[in-house]
Amino acid sequence: MTVLLWILAALAVPTLLFVLWLTGVFLKEFFSPTPDDGTQAAQAAEKLGLLPPERQNTDLAAPLPAEWAAVLDAVRGGDWRPAAELLAAIGRDWERRSAVAYVLAERAAEEDAWLLAWEAARPGAPDAAVVRARSTVILAWELRGGKKAQYTTREQFDGFHRMLAAAREEIAKAAELNPDDPTPYIAEIWVALGLGCPNAEMDKLWGEITARAPHHYEAHFSALQYWCAKWRGSERLASEFAQRAAADAPPGSLLTALPLIAHFEHDESEDTAADNTPVMRARVEAALTDAAAADPAHPRLPELRHLLAFYLHLQDRDEAALEQFRLVDGYVNALPWRYRGDMAGYYCQVRDTVAQTVAERA
Repeated sequence: MTVLLWILAALAVPTLLFVLWLTGVFLKEFFSPTPDDGTQAAQAAEKLGLLPPERQNTDLAAPLPAEWAAVLDAVRGGDWRPAAELLAAIGRDWERRSAVAYVLAERAAEEDAWLLAWEAARPGAPDAAVVRARSTVILAWELRGGKKAQYTTREQFDGFHRMLAAAREEIAKAAELNPDDPTPYIAEIWVALGLGCPNAEMDKLWGEITARAPHHYEAHFSALQYWCAKWRGSERLASEFAQRAAADAPPGSLLTALPLIAHFEHDESEDTAADNTPVMRARVEAALTDAAAADPAHPRLPELRHLLAFYLHLQDRDEAALEQFRLVDGYVNALPWRYRGDMAGYYCQVRDTVAQTVAERA
């Protein structure tokens, strides 16, 4: 019996020591937990002054210019005059004109008393007409909703098609009042896309746009959506359109974004091999050069920077990706984040991974 007790005691001592060690580890972890990978990545981003998900703006890809923001404040208060003055001052800068018209149209789609007052005070004003046309298109798409066709009701489709028909009348009016302006025709792309207009009709519409603004970014982005397989084209048609546009565009036009977008829209691979081909690396290099040549105030430049941050990361060029993230942080309504339900969460997940990788390499 004594021998047995000695044996049990000998076995008990290591067991007791193990239990004490395990208890110490538990208490240390409880009072000072080791961060998991996600937390460590978020801490790396925080050290760089980058913002957490709850502080990301999910409505915009970048902050609005101060003058544009002031005009929006004015129209919220019912005063249309600053909007009229801004569009008049922009004149024939078609890129900025279409961007401002869209921002105003979004507001008019929510509440248009100020636009009605503008139309009443200045009947036939082309600037008010183009805002009205864009607003009607926005309303149509809001009626449809953002879900796939099989999840969209007949009532939604009926309202969508009725509003698109009304938009066509508004677009024709805006085009007649300002024949040189490509903006009404850009709005028409989204009507053609929604109504399923044949490719030949789109080709004709595209001719109207390029005759007025051959390298207009918003026009090209919109047309590329039409040519994507999910709408009225195919992967081949979208890729060919994007490559032609990028090849013919002058530096600083940002149209080098189009091949990246066409790739993104049709990439169903589960790994990054398709993003690391020589062709894709050349596309990213071209887009970096394009961004460097662009007007820093180009209203669409932040959208290209978001894409660059994403693809530079996928190509293991995290220092360069972090540079782009720094330039856009705080605003996330852009590709590739836009297609995710948790836009800010997805953006921060990728950005934080980049920040952690750069910190570990330092």
